[in-house]
Amino acid sequence: MFSYLQNHLPLALRSSRTATILAVGTATLAGIAWYVLNRPRPTPEEIERERRDLLATMGRITDGTIIDASFEPDDPTHTPRLLIYDYRIAGVTYECAQDVSTLAEYVRDIRTDLPVQVRYDLHNPGNSIVVADSWNGLRFTSAHPYTAESHTQTEALQSDQSTNPTTD
Repeated sequence: MFSYLQNHLPLALRSSRTATILAVGTATLAGIAWYVLNRPRPTPEEIERERRDLLATMGRITDGTIIDASFEPDDPTHTPRLLIYDYRIAGVTYECAQDVSTLAEYVRDIRTDLPVQVRYDLHNPGNSIVVADSWNGLRFTSAHPYTAESHTQTEALQSDQSTNPTTD
């Protein structure tokens, strides 16, 4: 049977060198196909972490405002799971949300009435973040900057400094 195939094959395919090259090439293609089909795929969490890291290192910064923060109903830590924020670039207002459930240590005690910094992709401004593992655009404070209590504390501190001047 093999002699019958040799008679019908072109002269270039009859040599052992050509058969070896074809076998190695076929094995290589089969190995590449197996790797492509069975390679480890990144999980959605890994993809999101890579996106946040890319924006934290290369994204442009603009000012924004947190519109809402959704909390888990019986959560004693009062840590939000989702931040909804908006920002404006070149006259266009973008409203986005970021899942911060994996970043709980970075978003405790946030305030929705203070401005935030937003990092966004220059080529896709809708791709943005407010907080990442290596960068945080949130502002943390326990007292509102314009409340009557903080204003009286500032006045008391100023009057105390004026009555007790320090000399160098």
